[in-house]
Amino acid sequence: MSPLLLLLLLSLLCFSHDCDAQAPVFACDVVADSSLAAFPFCNTTLDPLSRAQDLVSRLTLTEKINFLGHQTVEVPHLRIPAYNWWSEALHGVSFVGGGSRFSALVPGATSFPQVLVTAASFNVSLFELIGEVVSTEARAMHNVGHAGLTFWSPNINIFRDPRWGRGQETPGEDPILTSKYAVAFVAGLQRNREDPQKLKVAACCKHYTAYDVDEWEGISRFTFDAIVTDQDMADTYQPPFKYCVTKGAAACAMCSYNKVNGKPTCADPDLLSGVIRGQWNLNGYIVSDCDSVDVIHNAQHYTATPEDAVAISLKSGLDLNCGSFVAQHAQNAIVEGKLWETDVDKAITNGFTVLMRLGFFDGDPRNAGPYAALGPNDVCTPENKQLALEAARQGIVLLKNQDNVLPLKPGTISMALIGPNANATLAMLGNYNGLPCHYVSPLDGLSANAKTIYVPGCADVICKDTSLNLEPAKSAAAQTDVTVLVVGTDLSVEAESLDRETLLFPGLQGQLIDEVTAASKGPVILVMMSGGPFDISSQVANPKIKGILWIGIPGQSGGQALADVIYGRYNPSGKSPFTWYYESYVQNVPMTDMRMRPDPATKYPGRTFRFYTGETLYKFGYGLSYTNFTHLQVQAPQTLSLALGEDHPCHSGNCKSISLASATQRCSEISFDVQLQVHNSGGMAGSHTVLLFNKPPRLHNAPKEQLVAFEKIFLEPGQRSSVVFSLDVCKDLSVADEKGNWRVPLGSHSLSVGDLKHTFTLTV
Repeated sequence: MSPLLLLLLLSLLCFSHDCDAQAPVFACDVVADSSLAAFPFCNTTLDPLSRAQDLVSRLTLTEKINFLGHQTVEVPHLRIPAYNWWSEALHGVSFVGGGSRFSALVPGATSFPQVLVTAASFNVSLFELIGEVVSTEARAMHNVGHAGLTFWSPNINIFRDPRWGRGQETPGEDPILTSKYAVAFVAGLQRNREDPQKLKVAACCKHYTAYDVDEWEGISRFTFDAIVTDQDMADTYQPPFKYCVTKGAAACAMCSYNKVNGKPTCADPDLLSGVIRGQWNLNGYIVSDCDSVDVIHNAQHYTATPEDAVAISLKSGLDLNCGSFVAQHAQNAIVEGKLWETDVDKAITNGFTVLMRLGFFDGDPRNAGPYAALGPNDVCTPENKQLALEAARQGIVLLKNQDNVLPLKPGTISMALIGPNANATLAMLGNYNGLPCHYVSPLDGLSANAKTIYVPGCADVICKDTSLNLEPAKSAAAQTDVTVLVVGTDLSVEAESLDRETLLFPGLQGQLIDEVTAASKGPVILVMMSGGPFDISSQVANPKIKGILWIGIPGQSGGQALADVIYGRYNPSGKSPFTWYYESYVQNVPMTDMRMRPDPATKYPGRTFRFYTGETLYKFGYGLSYTNFTHLQVQAPQTLSLALGEDHPCHSGNCKSISLASATQRCSEISFDVQLQVHNSGGMAGSHTVLLFNKPPRLHNAPKEQLVAFEKIFLEPGQRSSVVFSLDVCKDLSVADEKGNWRVPLGSHSLSVGDLKHTFTLTV
């Protein structure tokens, strides 16, 4: 994809040029041109598919081929304007792709925290609300010609390895959390409240599938072949995409660069036509990651000719190519008999049907419809900016609070604020960003309530010896009541096309932390701004470092959110959406090994909290609060029986698990409730995430434990609240077997919430 810096510069050009002089042109604007009413594809009373088919029938082959690429050109005889399919909305409307842009008319859009931070809130309603706000701002920008309607978000790949440069874009390492995020965020983006068959904007689940290596030790995403077992595919890599399409009803899926088990994902008919459109019934289009079809031929050398790459991709189920490669070679592919015009018709019809559902062919959206009144004043509203702040607050994870040093008392202390991210602005946005409404850096937020000495310590996060400036930092720490170190990464360390090679702090940041801590007069608070974990074992063990917080990549208001937590205006409630490993993990585990499960024979330890057998610093789901929450009184059955038909073979044999296929008809009858109480026994109000895990029987190399459900609640001091989880045995307690088939394991299951456990037996 195009470098983000170049796109930023191109977007900024609109501030010095008259980019708003020409009014936007909309397809089928019968008010401006009444002759368009004669075209059935402009008839809004017809269904989207019929309109799309009529439109395709009116195009020449050359025009049809034009619509196979993301950047289309005008079709004058049908008054169809040029359109750029590529817009991004990962955590706010972005300039990446060029389908959306900023100018003096719309100088910025709300920049929410990166997805990994939002996921740390474990707040499904927040996931959806962010999506809704982003789509409202997108629609407002579309009305003035500043945004498209097709947004290639969210990224729902599993954050399998902590070195991955794009882990920041994802909801973390767990398939259940990632799936719930996908469904909620897509609903927020797409839901048209007036007509559920129409779309507000079109979301896109990416990158399908088993994609989580960008550039590591000379291995590139463009040529990487992900070798994945059927079992890992079934219970780790595929569930988020399945939920995104089937439950979230996403209008798009994007196939990835990599190969999976020898086949490029964008040229695999089993993955595309077979699974996404066949098994999951995608109601939308399939797009390639940018230049993926080019990569199939020129980088992977999977096909002999460009025409072969185009033909195999379209025949496998691809509808749209991000890039120009398909449009350049489709004509020759047809001439050579490798592709049929009907293949092209099918592909572009899927895309046009989505545009019909979006109202792209309904004329000027400002004339009628639920979004007619939206405009620049609906972007960066006070309410939207407040939601970005709230999301950043909810995602902050408190990892250490020795002697309850936090929260600090504002206005009564002097502070040394040190570190390469202590005055971060752009670094708070991460990748796939737009231009924010404003910035509140850590320096802005923290210095407002304390006499502050700010010293970067390092000129940047790379922190080479030439940029390390220790003495001023040590001097500041030695003369103030408290020292706050804000360290971590930015896009120069972890990003798209840039994976980390270590879990240690970049460059000499570790030395900066150690020497400043040793020199400090008062307690040290360590703040990490990053898209993943570090090995912080020495910092955890250091008694002078009293507090440790992970704030991730917190968005435009990250500094205010940090200040609100440090000064006690907000009680932290974030839970880590990933595991915190020691450096030895990455020294012993190749990033390219896709296996989730451990292999004792080779001492391979497995990955993520579900399978990893080694020692960890912090577990998935860990996070402290300024108050104390106690879990009490689990109520759940001691025994559950699966009601199978009399002729089921398990009645006569010794079954250890039941095929989900054989129990499907009874699944609706096999559910139960898990009820518990949560008590805020501390002295501060706060939110708490109740995480329900299950340890299934040790069958089929099942996960050692897996997240089943979660719920976020708010409690005043002393308040108690009941939490009820309704579990479906077939959906929530099943595991994938070695062949990737889902089964319900019989025997002892152990449910847990914190230290509270409940064991029950599942029988036939």
